[in-house]
Amino acid sequence: MSRINSNVPSLIAQRYLGGAQISLNRSLERLSSGLKINRGADNPAGLIVSERLRSEIGVVKQAIDNSARAINVIATTEGALDEVSTLLTDIQSLLVEAANSGAFSDEEIAANQLQIDNSIESITRIANTTTFAGRKLINGELDYVTSGITATQLATVNVLGAKFGSAAFVPVDVRVSTSAQQAQLAFSSAQLTGSGATLDIRGPDGIITLSFPASATTVEMAAAINKQTDDTGVVATVSGTDGSDGIRFASKDYGSDAFVSVTPLNANNSFSVTDRAGATVARTKGRDAVASVNGISATANGLKLSFSSTLLKLEVELAESYGNGTLSLGTSSFAVTEGGALFQLGPQVSTNLQENIGVKSMQANKLGNALVGFLSDLKSGQSKELRSGKFQDGSKIVQEVITQVAVLRGRLGAFEKNTLQTNIRQLQITTENLTSSQSVIRDTDFAVETSELTRAQILVQAGNSVLTIANAQSQNVLTLLGG
Repeated sequence: MSRINSNVPSLIAQRYLGGAQISLNRSLERLSSGLKINRGADNPAGLIVSERLRSEIGVVKQAIDNSARAINVIATTEGALDEVSTLLTDIQSLLVEAANSGAFSDEEIAANQLQIDNSIESITRIANTTTFAGRKLINGELDYVTSGITATQLATVNVLGAKFGSAAFVPVDVRVSTSAQQAQLAFSSAQLTGSGATLDIRGPDGIITLSFPASATTVEMAAAINKQTDDTGVVATVSGTDGSDGIRFASKDYGSDAFVSVTPLNANNSFSVTDRAGATVARTKGRDAVASVNGISATANGLKLSFSSTLLKLEVELAESYGNGTLSLGTSSFAVTEGGALFQLGPQVSTNLQENIGVKSMQANKLGNALVGFLSDLKSGQSKELRSGKFQDGSKIVQEVITQVAVLRGRLGAFEKNTLQTNIRQLQITTENLTSSQSVIRDTDFAVETSELTRAQILVQAGNSVLTIANAQSQNVLTLLGG
């Protein structure tokens, strides 16, 4: 049949040519942009998934940047603490040097005191000037603030980490169920017999040998032993009126690491000692407290408690009268109200993906504790200055401060190595996998797309040729008209 008003073959050719043209344009767009999805119509479901993946990649990269910045903060803090450690070592050396008073003049000791004063002032200056992007790091700004601590129950509290989440404060309940004990031995007799006694007395700090005549009273024995407590770590006290019930030997410290040993060296005397249970022994050790924090068991070393959970990390030293059972045992409660350095380490804002770590103040009046004293006590005019002659007490303060700074540096180093660095590596792997998944959905496969481009080009060219033929077919009607 021959019709001229409706050229159906031409319409068909136009439709196919239009489709080929669309395919050609799409291939050109994908090859130009490098993306397989340039608008929602290209792949609606793929667009939804790829946008979610792109969002996740963005926040994961930001979490990596957050962790890297946290490492810079920790490195800055640790660098300042390293300098503080150096100054503390110098102070300790000056104390030991000044203790050699038989070979040092008063002028030399005064010069040492001047150096100690300058070192302590430098430590405080470092504490006040160490900053990162305007944020002070070791002046106490990053330490935790507590409320409600009962000093007669908890002598010292050091909060290492606390996660507040949406809560205004973190409640802390320290429950002591079993008291700590000193190591203790008892000699129940009021007087020695026979030829007296020669005793080896040993404690955590060392051993001494003392000889007592038969006429020695328990009061005299206790006085002689206590004169050398610094050498042994053993304290002697008399029982009853003027020692009528004997003498007790006890360690200065509490806990299972503390011990007392009393051994008679002359076998013919009747000197014997007993432990708390009444058993005749030569050596006994102390007992650690048994306690829990917020219902979870805490690690104890004598009166010192250590606790770590996902929400709270702290160290507590029980007051002696509370931890040894002199006062009624029970629960001591307080709250962590604010403070710490909060680091957002995950791709979502969630407590589980955040870490909060505390950094105590390095100011001289904050370094140390109430039991041994503070670093500021070593300055001129204070109770432990060199002229006071309390070299051992001063050395204990410095040693405690050195330990505190070293532990803080170790804790920051562990946080950097085991938390921040591992977090970065894990997030980098996550980024790689997410990017790979997004690429499969969204990126152009050039090998496939160039094949599609070639196919579309051929179809367009063929379509144009076919459309020309279809349009020419209508002219054949003219032959019927004799044209």
